[in-house]
Amino acid sequence: MPSRISATVDDQSPVTVVRLRGDLDLVTMWSVHAVLQRCVAAQPDALVVDLAETRVTDRSALSVFTAICRQAADWPVVPTVLCSPPPSAADWLAASTACQVVPVRPDGAEVARIADTTAVPRLRVRLEPVTSACRRARDLVSDACARWNLPESAGPASLVLSELVGNVVRHAGTPMQVTLTLRRPYLHVAVADGSRRAARPGGLDLRAEGGRGLLLVRELTQRWGSAPARDGKVVWAILPAT
Repeated sequence: MPSRISATVDDQSPVTVVRLRGDLDLVTMWSVHAVLQRCVAAQPDALVVDLAETRVTDRSALSVFTAICRQAADWPVVPTVLCSPPPSAADWLAASTACQVVPVRPDGAEVARIADTTAVPRLRVRLEPVTSACRRARDLVSDACARWNLPESAGPASLVLSELVGNVVRHAGTPMQVTLTLRRPYLHVAVADGSRRAARPGGLDLRAEGGRGLLLVRELTQRWGSAPARDGKVVWAILPAT
């Protein structure tokens, strides 16, 4: 990040807390956006941004929080909260439309309670980039849909997750973290790997196991996409939870 601002990320609990220190302006906001985007991609139960030690030198830079909150609302539906803004920033937020998008709290005392109010059903598993990973991914979907009473979602979600995992095995070749989250009315599936190479709907081996490619993912899901993660990327998809 630019030397004028730094970010400390605490992700050891279900709620990720990012503490910003320094000057937030139209230059440093892009570095802040990159940090927050990676935090959101990790799918915490909530994201809290602590502004207690941040000096906002341009009110337009506050739009970075609106952008992140809108992105998180689309996927992975991570509640985002600003806390402890300095007085001038608090006044600017209150006078803008940002507060309609991003909740603002006067201090961080409620951080511990955010986890309790935002917790959602979720299953995670780490997989190695081997051919049996696709089968394990399908087993995870079966387990999740049985637990969450989603009989009609099991088939499409198994196909989608198998494709995402198979893509990592064939192209990224790195260990991966698979996450299934129920945020009604949707079932969210995501695969994070250690490659920064963007996922694309074409150019896959259609003969390989799970080789129908991301074109199938596009056909079976409500939405899908790819986002930068801490050490690589995460490819996600949303299906109706039925």
